Amino acid sequence: MKVVKSKIIKNEKVSKNIYRLSCEFAGIIKPGQFFMLKTLDNSYLLPRPISVHDLCENKVVFLYRTEGKGTTKISTLRENDEIQLFGPLGNGFDIDNLSGKTAVVGGGIGIAPLLYLVKVLGKNADVFLGFKDEENSYVVNEFKKYADRTIVVTEDGSMGEKGFVTDFISYKEYGTVLTCGPEIMMNKIINNCMENNVKCYVSLERRMACGMGVCLGCTVETKNGNKRACKDGPVFSSDELVRGE
Repeated sequence: MKVVKSKIIKNEKVSKNIYRLSCEFAGIIKPGQFFMLKTLDNSYLLPRPISVHDLCENKVVFLYRTEGKGTTKISTLRENDEIQLFGPLGNGFDIDNLSGKTAVVGGGIGIAPLLYLVKVLGKNADVFLGFKDEENSYVVNEFKKYADRTIVVTEDGSMGEKGFVTDFISYKEYGTVLTCGPEIMMNKIINNCMENNVKCYVSLERRMACGMGVCLGCTVETKNGNKRACKDGPVFSSDELVRGE
């Protein structure tokens, strides 16, 4: 974990409000970890937490959505500009202790941390990607390079299958499900995994100010007390989460 000034290799728009940022970086990153990103002009106060989308030789890649002042400013950076990276942070996915075949399920911008995960898992993973429609889909072909199978689902049927991605998973085929996306999607996956006795790990999205567990702004309620998404997560076993009825 360190703070570095990194040179930008590429910052490209890949879909509506979705950008892919490639930066120089040399180091080890676990799938599911994230960085705190900040521009060098101090145009906004707090760094923005963005998950690692991919890792190549001397390059880290982030996939992010422009939502506010910080991410909008990041989207304006160009090749050879510099950006501050703090990380890698978080505990990531425990890929060394997975059982059986793995299903990786992403919805919307929640697919961002899953490409590097699938790349590391290799052909032992099936990927399920859910989007609103084809216009709002992105980087699908990247997943097809690494996964055993890639199933794409859109709500309107304009790309792939029609419906919700949670309805196209045959849970009994898998020993483990790894997921990131909207909470309503992940809650349904957790319920289905419980019914089918399948292990499930979720990557939670929370607002973060420090990324180190100091500010306690990203608290997650668990059966073992409150934990911090940035320090103890963002990946949690669904068994330990406290969820509303």
